[in-house]
Amino acid sequence: MNQLKSVETKNVDSIIETIADYVLNKEITSDLALGTARHVLMDSLGCGFLALRYPECTKHLGPIVPGTIVPNGSRVPGTQFELDPVHGAFNIGCMIRWLDYNDTWLAAEWGHPSDNIGGILAVADYISRSRNQNLKMKNVLEAIVKAHEIQGVLALTNSLNRRGLDHVLFVKIASAAVVTGMLGGTKEEIINAISNAWIDNASLRTYRHFPNTGSRKSWAAGDATSRGVRLALMALKGEMGYSTALSAPKWGFQDVLFGGKEITLSCQLDSYVIENILFKISYPAEFHAQTAAECAVQLHPIVIDRLDDIDRIVIHTQESAIRILDKKGLLHNPADRDHCLQYITAIGLIYGTINADHYEDDVAEDFRIDLLREKMEIVENKQYSLDYFDPNLRSIANAVQIYFKDGSISKKIEYHYPIGHPFRRDEGIPLLLKKFQANLETRFPEKQVQEILKVCMDSKKLNECHVNDFMSKLMI
Repeated sequence: MNQLKSVETKNVDSIIETIADYVLNKEITSDLALGTARHVLMDSLGCGFLALRYPECTKHLGPIVPGTIVPNGSRVPGTQFELDPVHGAFNIGCMIRWLDYNDTWLAAEWGHPSDNIGGILAVADYISRSRNQNLKMKNVLEAIVKAHEIQGVLALTNSLNRRGLDHVLFVKIASAAVVTGMLGGTKEEIINAISNAWIDNASLRTYRHFPNTGSRKSWAAGDATSRGVRLALMALKGEMGYSTALSAPKWGFQDVLFGGKEITLSCQLDSYVIENILFKISYPAEFHAQTAAECAVQLHPIVIDRLDDIDRIVIHTQESAIRILDKKGLLHNPADRDHCLQYITAIGLIYGTINADHYEDDVAEDFRIDLLREKMEIVENKQYSLDYFDPNLRSIANAVQIYFKDGSISKKIEYHYPIGHPFRRDEGIPLLLKKFQANLETRFPEKQVQEILKVCMDSKKLNECHVNDFMSKLMI
């Protein structure tokens, strides 16, 4: 290292250095973490395959210049595209996130750590093909664990959304860090990529909230993970970093965008996040509404023939759900509807299930949905809000009760933990595997479905499978 670079990196912000050390030196030994990473990979890919049914998603996919093929590039699962790793990461990330159906992490800042899989898979395929390295899927699973940990631990104590910033900044940081490590980056190069990711900053949350909720929320994570890949590749070519990107007086991230508050890591980086990740198993809906959806579906049999008799519907929920999902009036598009607590609950009550098609315009025209929405009262349960932030509980509670015009009242249906919560793993994983197979069947012929399942369902086979072979199985 020359003298100039020694000076530049001498006083690196501690968090940036801690993340770089973790990426470079931490060995992932937890069987639970690696096993959960396998389920995360399967679920995320399945969500992506399901999203390929929707033209609003697929219009974003493929090369920027139509017809372009990158020799030995990154392949996009479920398609025939071979792209450069930056745009490959965008494509894969966009697919995975499109339907709001992949895993979730709720903390001071929520997010979806599997969004990083766009960058991880694209770069793994690129390395395997362009460098002719025998990278194995176990390396991919280890990278998934680390990306989850970086994004999730940052989210524990640092709330971006309360400052109007989008959580995908943490995707960009995690992807930049992990991908630089995958590409063989040194500690200095990882630091350079991470510091540039912080300086990039985050997009505004405008597209996630009324009156501007829109489809950008479905491709923002793909954009973030692809930017992480871009910064990693730049770092590998010698692009400099910025040692006090966070702490520099007046011009650092903390002073400019965090009100002078220090960015913190509340625990040592290990494998905590992926071991406690929240899966969306039953319903493609924003996670704060998952238990409300379960309540509504359970109430469906007793209300479906009495919809006109309903006087009011009371939904008891947490403060976070109210702040994000309490929407009245016109909902403009699917992105608006899958982030509306009242809409999700109405769908469950009317149809007895919830799937991605229920957010499309033709279903939204069902007059019964808005009639029920108008009868809904949203009430904060203070204990739900407290339990939501309790790190030992991570409750996402909702309760739904129906009041009829004749004075009768339904049972109050309450769920504290959705089916994808760690407290319900034994119940949830078999359903998660069924979800994966069902999603595969939306894209591939039966023989190919069985070939993919044969590898994915066997942890030993998946670990030893070469990335190149694995990705080949996912192409059409």
